[in-house]
Amino acid sequence: MTPGSSGLGIAQLAPRRALADEVYASLTALIMDHTIAPDARLNIEALARDLAVSPTPVREALARLESDGLVVKEPLRGYRTTAVLTAGELAQVFEFRRLVEPWAAAQATRKRGAEDIAALRAELESAPAATVTATQGSDYAHYAALAEHDRRFHTMLLRLAGNDVALAAFERTRAHLHQFRYAFSTSMTTRAIAEHRVIVDAVEAGDARAARSAMAAHLRAAHDRIVRATPAST
Repeated sequence: MTPGSSGLGIAQLAPRRALADEVYASLTALIMDHTIAPDARLNIEALARDLAVSPTPVREALARLESDGLVVKEPLRGYRTTAVLTAGELAQVFEFRRLVEPWAAAQATRKRGAEDIAALRAELESAPAATVTATQGSDYAHYAALAEHDRRFHTMLLRLAGNDVALAAFERTRAHLHQFRYAFSTSMTTRAIAEHRVIVDAVEAGDARAARSAMAAHLRAAHDRIVRATPAST
């Protein structure tokens, strides 16, 4: 280990891959896995040494992570990681989602066309690959594919609902990123994807009531799965 390094044991990135997006991906994984602890001070120079890059891509990555809500920059003190959501904050995120997303699913039944259904079906078809990856482990590298599928699926429905304000509000919460940081269990994967299929079936059938109900049930189940996956509830 080089003198003054952060001691995280991070595998060095090859110089040719030392771009801001690679550093961003590495730091995201470290924060999501709690290798870098919540509410921890971040030393840019030490992180740069650990990643074998200059400080510049580290600074760029930290700026992106700040917009994600994973780090915060404090005047004269630099960056630190944010705290993980509390149980109450997680409940509020899902309360917001239950207000917006069942409505969006119902709206989608009225506005969907053949191309929209095809896109939703294609997204569902991408889910098995996410499931295989997720069931191999419980670190961020393994469940990131599922988290990204989940984000894309819910965003597609909100976009289809046609309300840009609702979509922007949803995207600002970074809900998927923060709920997966709170907890993840491999038991979430197949159940979530099965629930997504029920929602798409209702949207394709043009059944607004069924779509609203399926989305509400999915969000309740997702919240329950996350709560059960926390160490305090095991």
